[in-house]
Amino acid sequence: MNLWHLLERTARERGDACALALRDGPVDYRELYRRAAGLARALRERGIGSGDVVSIWSENSPEYLAAYFAAAGVGAILNPLNTRLAGPEVRAIRADCASALLLTGTETPGAEFGFDDRLALAEVELADDLDGVAEVSRGDPAQLYYTSGTTGRPKGVVLTHGNVASHAEMVVDELQLAPSDVWGHFAPMFHLADAWACFAVTAVGAAHAFLPRFEARAALRCLAEARVTRTNLIPTMLARVLADETVGEHDLGSLRMVLSGGAPIAPAVVRRVIEDLGCEYVQTYGLTETSPYLTLSLLHEHLRELPFEERLAYQCKTGRPVRGIELEVVDDAGRAVAADERSVGEIRVRGATVSPGYWRQPEATERAWRDGWFHTGDLAVLDGEGYVNIVDRRSDMILTGGENVYSIEVENALYEHPAVLEAAAFGRPDEEWGEAVHAAVVRKPGAQVGEAELRALCREKMAGYKVPKRIVFLSELPKTGTGKIRKSALREA
Repeated sequence: MNLWHLLERTARERGDACALALRDGPVDYRELYRRAAGLARALRERGIGSGDVVSIWSENSPEYLAAYFAAAGVGAILNPLNTRLAGPEVRAIRADCASALLLTGTETPGAEFGFDDRLALAEVELADDLDGVAEVSRGDPAQLYYTSGTTGRPKGVVLTHGNVASHAEMVVDELQLAPSDVWGHFAPMFHLADAWACFAVTAVGAAHAFLPRFEARAALRCLAEARVTRTNLIPTMLARVLADETVGEHDLGSLRMVLSGGAPIAPAVVRRVIEDLGCEYVQTYGLTETSPYLTLSLLHEHLRELPFEERLAYQCKTGRPVRGIELEVVDDAGRAVAADERSVGEIRVRGATVSPGYWRQPEATERAWRDGWFHTGDLAVLDGEGYVNIVDRRSDMILTGGENVYSIEVENALYEHPAVLEAAAFGRPDEEWGEAVHAAVVRKPGAQVGEAELRALCREKMAGYKVPKRIVFLSELPKTGTGKIRKSALREA
């Protein structure tokens, strides 16, 4: 099934329904279809066809939504780019996937990105139809998302038409999405925390509302004005919305559900979502490699009868496996751990929403996909109700504000300074960001460098969210008996 057909079917069956809940007025699905068809034709005029990779650099917008479908319609692979990445990072991604074209929104990347193959989304004309939708199989690639690799080389996660369509079907069923829903695209659409909704919401003929980039007060206004019923907000966003002094001034009566994931969340924040926003809270867990959702903290029917505090405890957990996903928590020998909330094991999964692997990186694929399972690298415990709770992540990964940062990326940047002898990056708990990037540095004998200079160097090399919030200087780094740096000791210090 080509993902294009999700939009095509909805436009045919619910053409008059509101597709875009915009401040200037609603736009129906017939019009959204014409926007996507126009973009698909423009892609073909640029020579884009089956198997070509098309990158997109844009803030959240209706055009971004149309691009997800237009690329699928011509058989291209859409490569959403993180707009927070630095020029060298983006150039490396485009080179790795041989990107044939760059789609840009109103906020386009600067000259330092060196792109001369752009197509501005706002300049695309409408079309009544798309002649000759590309024939694809469920196993053909539809999207290519890049995540940071532990070796410092980005890894492109391939999601197929079948992966994305299966995830949309699952979410519609699990969340009971309906045509009356209005989804708020507040998290970035280049990230699967939000991108999945492009397909699930469209599949049921519900409406899409957009915030180009997140700002708490703007989000509150959009929630009220667009009558948003559901949205996903990472914990950092949630905290800012709840802390905004105007939160009580907005009519949020339409809001039924807030989902969140991508960073640890405190029970106190969940309590405030339920009490102050007056809606259901659902904790989510997933990875780019799994389209993304693997678990949701939706309550089993009998758990809904529990007292509030006990229900809250379940809602704060990582959640239960979603429909269609086989999930196991296993020890190093591959045996299932006891469901006693104490025995720790690694989460491994398989199912229709799991990626077939990394883009042209067979060795990395073989390491993660073993014996028919995708090994997440996340450590968790399991309770008697089947709810998973993560207790640790990949040892060197830092999860800050919903973004993954691998320590080696930060360390590689620090090592470029001639005064640095040793460097170690690690995460520390942070009330606002979930975790904050920290680094410890040992200077070369007689060399001098300060924190500000190193942070400035990192900012030149990487996205701002990867730059250490704090750099400490030590005479030596703690090490194990085999000479490995003990990052656990740094985190605890």
